[in-house]
Order: sequence, then structure tokens, then C-alpha cells
Amino acid sequence: MSRKIAITGMGIISSIGHNVEENLISLKTGKHGISDIDMFETRHAGSIKTGEIKWSNEELIRQLQLPEDNNVTRTSLLGMVAAKEAVESAGIKDINAYKTGLISSTSVGGMDITEKYFYSYEDFPEKQKYIDSHDAGNSSLAIADYLGLKGMVSTISTACSSAANAIMMGAKLIKNGVLDRVIVGGTDSLSKFTLNGFNTLMILTDSYNTPFDNDRKGLNLGEAAAYIVLESDDVVKKENKKVLAYLSGYGNANDAHHQTASSENGQGAYLAMEQAFKVSGLAKEDIDYINVHGTATPNNDLSEGIAMIRIFGEDQVPEFSSTKAFTGHTLAAAAGIEAIFSILAIQHGLIFPNLNFKTKMQEFNLIPVTELKEKSINHVLSNSFGFGGNCSTLIFSKS
Repeated sequence: MSRKIAITGMGIISSIGHNVEENLISLKTGKHGISDIDMFETRHAGSIKTGEIKWSNEELIRQLQLPEDNNVTRTSLLGMVAAKEAVESAGIKDINAYKTGLISSTSVGGMDITEKYFYSYEDFPEKQKYIDSHDAGNSSLAIADYLGLKGMVSTISTACSSAANAIMMGAKLIKNGVLDRVIVGGTDSLSKFTLNGFNTLMILTDSYNTPFDNDRKGLNLGEAAAYIVLESDDVVKKENKKVLAYLSGYGNANDAHHQTASSENGQGAYLAMEQAFKVSGLAKEDIDYINVHGTATPNNDLSEGIAMIRIFGEDQVPEFSSTKAFTGHTLAAAAGIEAIFSILAIQHGLIFPNLNFKTKMQEFNLIPVTELKEKSINHVLSNSFGFGGNCSTLIFSKS
């Protein structure tokens, strides 16, 4: 049985582009998507910047050709856009021709609908139909229904590693013969709840996020959706499919250190990377680029840097960068976005820049790539770490 899983399609919508091509152009030109909030009402408008997608729900509904009278959440709408592009990118005409599933992830779920109608539920019983939209699985079912998918649908919510675990679960389902192909990834919209929650944790910056910079202050939240299509060797051969890249390794671990903080020695991150290498069979020296989690919070970047040094050695850490300075931290969608960015890095032989970096961290001698760099890339390691110690690593390969 093949150890690698073929990736045949991908789709994305983020603050730097409404599809894969637009995202690639922004990454190549250094165009970030961090801006003031103007798509929803919040007391923080003008004082907190986010990676906001400048399409209203009404515009998303028109793009998707959905009926205007619906209770579809913004999280679901973004997911539909990205999943549709992924399926079309994979050249899938009949989504149910093989054993096909959807493993989607979210952390925000239908929070935007909940916030809109919460105070109406008691006085206006007719509004109670919107309560079901709150559930995380509601977005997965909505996306599957939009795609016409009749197969397995599952939802993963492990904070900011969610999409990585969705991708890993999809790969395992294929390897074990449960499914022939799986649409995997994640979607999250911005909401008052998450904005206020992260602000209360005091891990939001008052400006633009600066991953792995000594003077980093915190993250910018973002919204996005990104999905890739995983297919078995049998389907790829039978359909003579073009393969974009392969998922060659994956691993996850939980150091159970703290509800939100990563451990000081990066134990969860270390174990996740170690497991991904075991699954891939690759040597540490084979990695050409690391798309780091790199949230620009004091805790994450220090912990992740220590974990990378433990894995590779301080003088042998591969070239790395965080792309969250482009998109903001998109929570459950982050690993899906960065999976696509990793695939684009392989396809185009590019390392995308770590924007806003100025000063090396005093704790170690790690400096990210800060300018767009051409390089032959065969293997990319992508890290995604979430609250509760949920740490996951994916390895993408050219062949």
C-alpha cells in the first residue's frame, strides 16, 4: 500500500484572494490582507485589524447562486466557495462516482447567525429555526449538500490545528480503504465572539502581526476557507489524474500543558513533527521549507522555535516563514490555507516571505525568509498548533 496520498485539487478564499490564483499573486507580490474591520459591527472597529474577506454574505450567496432566503452561515458560505473550487480543480464531474467523503473543520461554526438572532429567540419563536446553524457540523452538512455529496461527512474541531487533523483523517480513511477520495480542509468566519475572546486573552496585536520577531505583540485574526482533494492511487491511475503534490507525512500530539499556551519546550510540536517524519520515511535533511504556525504571539513563536531546534538542531533548521502576516490567523481554516500555500511553494519553486520581520528573537538564532525566494522545493513541512495542546504537522511532497 502506498505511503503517500495524491492531492488532485485545491480551493481557497481568504483576505488575499477569492481563489487559488488570486492568493498566489498576493503571495508573490507581498500583498497582505490585514485591514480595519468594516464587514460586521463591533466596538473594536478602527482599533483592531483583521484579515477580513471583503465580500458580504449577500455577495457570497450571489456567487454561489443560492436562494436569498436561507439561514446559511458565513462559515458555510466561505466553505462552499473553497470546496467548489477544489472539486472543479480536481476535475470531478460526478462527486459520487467513487466512495467520496468530506472531512471539514471549524471552530467558529455558525456564530455569526447566533450573534444576529440570539436576543430574538425568546420573543420571536419563528427565529428559533436559526439555532441549528450554531452547531459546528451544520457547516459541513451545508457544504456537502451544496456539492451534492451523498457519502461520509464528518466535522473536526481541534482549535487551530483542525484542518490539519481533517487532512490527516482523510488520508487515513483512504489508506485503510474506507474511502477512495476525500475533500478535506476547514472554514471559519470572523465573529464578535472570537474577536472579543482573543482580545480578552490579550494576544491580539494593535497593528500588523510580526511572526518570529523579537518585538512581536500578538496575532491578527482572519477568516478563510480552504480545501484540498485527496485521492487514492487507484482513482488517480484509473482517471489518469494530474497530481498537484502528495501528502507524504502527518502526525499529531497533545502535550496537555495548558488550556491555551504551548509548553515552554515545545513538546507537543516536537512530537507532532517527529511522528510526521516517521510516517513519511523522510530524513530531516529532506525538508526544503517549513511553513511554520508562526502566530506572532510571544508564546507560540518561542515554543515552536524551540521545537524546531530540538528536531533539526539550531544550525540545521530549514528555511522557514509564516504566511499569517498575509492572511491573519484563520483558526480552524489555517492548516487548510497553509496546505495550499505549501503545495504552491512546491509547484512554483518559491518560498513566500515572512512579512513585517525586523529583529531576530533573542532566545535563539532563527531568522525567517523575509523576501520572496526562488528555490527548488521537493518537501514542505507545515505546522499547525491549537489551544488545548492540539499540535499537528503535515509534510507535502513533489513526488
